Amino acid sequence: MSDPLARLRRATLRREEAGLRRRLRPRGPDFDGLIDLASNDYLGLSRDPRLVEGAVRAVREWGTGSTGSRLVTGTTELHEELDRRLAAFTGTPAGLVFSSGFLANLGAVTALAGPGTLVVSDQVNHASIVDACRLSRARVVISPHRDVAAVEEALARREEEHALVVTDAVFSVDGDLAPLRELHAAARRHGALLVVDEAHALGVVGEYGQGAAHAAGLAGEPDVVLTLTLSKSLASQGGAVLGAPEVIETLVDVGRSFIFDTGLAPAAAGAALAALDVLAAEPELPARARRQARRIRDMAAGLGLATTPGSPDAAVVPVVLGDPHAAVRAADICFEHGARVGCFRPPSVPPGRACLRLTARASLTEAELTVLEGALQKVRAETGP
Repeated sequence: MSDPLARLRRATLRREEAGLRRRLRPRGPDFDGLIDLASNDYLGLSRDPRLVEGAVRAVREWGTGSTGSRLVTGTTELHEELDRRLAAFTGTPAGLVFSSGFLANLGAVTALAGPGTLVVSDQVNHASIVDACRLSRARVVISPHRDVAAVEEALARREEEHALVVTDAVFSVDGDLAPLRELHAAARRHGALLVVDEAHALGVVGEYGQGAAHAAGLAGEPDVVLTLTLSKSLASQGGAVLGAPEVIETLVDVGRSFIFDTGLAPAAAGAALAALDVLAAEPELPARARRQARRIRDMAAGLGLATTPGSPDAAVVPVVLGDPHAAVRAADICFEHGARVGCFRPPSVPPGRACLRLTARASLTEAELTVLEGALQKVRAETGP
């Protein structure tokens, strides 16, 4: 009989030869003395004493786990408070917290779509949206990146009665912003819901970090549904769907990734609530994160590295190397020079778009930026323009 693992070894070898292997790289609590330019801790709150205390206080009062799904025993007063606070912060009528942002996207798209529905999804949407579209059993049209005309055409030509337009607010690798006003206008003209994933926008985009939909003037619109994660700017864990009461009621009734999943742990809920308190007390944090992203972008561009044209829309700054081997080598160079950066290769990005992904933090210091500049100078010298 054939070895059932042989095909896995062959596939692993092919990925190794193509420079596409992924490896876990454990770190210590202080990032091993490296500068963190890889995480999504955009506001620098993951070690903030106020968030730590919020998590500890929640554990002391509610225990270590939520004990069940939210429909059974997993909804505490803490969860309900977080539902309300997230909705109020983003200007939406109602909210529902999930145990991850991935599950929030799965729940929203699969519950709101289905047979007899068209879903129009941006070409570079996050994997959680891609998987949600696949599971929705709806007909899915993949639109070219940020192409409102293509979205409008798909909606106009549909035969289905219902439709969803789904997009990231800030795209996770290139860091560019979706044209939300235009997408909403197209969706409204054709009676479609607009679903916006605010994962990389919450806490960064807008004057007070209330997200891209709020900044675009779409907060509270009945045909706009927001999804988000608590694991980035809010430095916790979990996700949420925000929108009209009818949307939240539907998710409670039929959202499988909500119904059949254990509720968010109390510690995560407590930390996220504390993060919202910090944002209220320090409203300058979002602007500070965006300012540091601009400095990183200008630094990379000044060295002749391919990066975002113009100012970044949020906290993500790509440095495009093209070849996956070059991207891996560039990430290693940064590591050797004291900076931990993200490294994205196919299939996470299209062929030819392998890149470093640098993430700004509101708490970045001048000394840390100087270390990054030295690392990027070495990358430029070794990999070329």
